[in-house]
Amino acid sequence: MKRARSVDVARVAHTASSILDEGGLRALTVRAVAQRLDIAPASLYSRFSSSDDLFDVALDDALGRDAELQSAVRRAPLDALMVAYFRHLVRRPWACQVIAMRAPRGPNYLLLSERMCVLLVERGSADPLGDAYALSNFVIGSATTAPIAGHERVAPVDPRLAPTYATLHAARPEDPEAVLTAGLTALLAAPGLRNACRR
Repeated sequence: MKRARSVDVARVAHTASSILDEGGLRALTVRAVAQRLDIAPASLYSRFSSSDDLFDVALDDALGRDAELQSAVRRAPLDALMVAYFRHLVRRPWACQVIAMRAPRGPNYLLLSERMCVLLVERGSADPLGDAYALSNFVIGSATTAPIAGHERVAPVDPRLAPTYATLHAARPEDPEAVLTAGLTALLAAPGLRNACRR
């Protein structure tokens, strides 16, 4: 029988994010983390009331360990920051699912949110928080659908029902990041965000 002992929250967070990377949402349980750390589940329950708490710390751990995104948070302009966030989420599809269930409030996510708001304020956004939500939601949605890009290309489109869409669809190359970049350009040029794209 495993002995109960003190819990290193950072180790738990990293272990939880590793389990999610390997097996997705269904793989992460209190028991799975305890087994990986060779501790009694009761030790984890003393710090984490449920797997939802593990999702929170795993999400923030993964973001904090992403060197590209952390560099972007420190020094990138807004459009490059959003592209780095997109790449982070594409590498970890489970993160999009967790964000859809729970608002991320860990320290690394708060720093990302703060940086977005600061950049929007500096560029004259009339509603920095609302614009940050709009940009984040666009990036999260784009990352969520990126894995199906290949299927999108081969899925047939009935030209009798949607002739214009069918013609455009046939000519469009498959590149989720290019679609994201074009969308960010359009969003940043919108009336409420126009100043945000000026450097």
